[in-house]
Amino acid sequence: MCISRMPAGESVVRPRSRCPACGATVRWFDNIPVVSWVLLRARCRDCAARISWRYPAVELATLGIWVGMAWQYGASAAALGGAVLFTLLLGIAVTDALHYVIPDPLSLGGLAAGLSASLLPGLTTTLAAAGGAAFGFGLLFVVGRLGEKVFGKPALGGGDVKLIAMVGAFLGPAGVLLTIFLGALAGSVVFGPISLRTGKPVPFGTFLALGAAVSFLFGDALIDAYLRLATSASG
Repeated sequence: MCISRMPAGESVVRPRSRCPACGATVRWFDNIPVVSWVLLRARCRDCAARISWRYPAVELATLGIWVGMAWQYGASAAALGGAVLFTLLLGIAVTDALHYVIPDPLSLGGLAAGLSASLLPGLTTTLAAAGGAAFGFGLLFVVGRLGEKVFGKPALGGGDVKLIAMVGAFLGPAGVLLTIFLGALAGSVVFGPISLRTGKPVPFGTFLALGAAVSFLFGDALIDAYLRLATSASG
């Protein structure tokens, strides 16, 4: 629902869920995640229009995020913070891929969530969260302005800048740098050829979200490996 409504500026609270084809209100028993989609055979009860597979896919992915974080970190602040971050990243990644927009409720709401989560034990410190948010925002803001001057057109969307501030609040300054590096690398390799062939811009937010997810899970190991390589090369 968030992915469908937020880019259009619609409320995610009212009106109730409805069929995008006929506008009929979805009954509560037809609105059970995944189960209702299967029982209805992916069709609206009223008009038999197809219900996109994206609904159960996102629902299953969200379930997997929360179960996976609980399994990995147990009943801890790290599990809660990771689950919230990954849920936000999932919504941002899909929304940007489909609509080339990153809704403020996800990025700015996530920024507030990340700063709040830093007050809990076991996560990044409040200083690191605030510093990461400020560093990420400032870095991409400057890069965007420079790119606009060089290319004569917007190089980065405002949504990308707000997204990286949110990432900084969860992962700190080092996580910001790793996220940008991984996001730019993935975007160039995966979508770069498509962009060159079709002229479509790269949905950078999607790949920043991917980079942030990898940074959360493997950031410390990747940074340690890089430092070891850099040290051995210089020695």
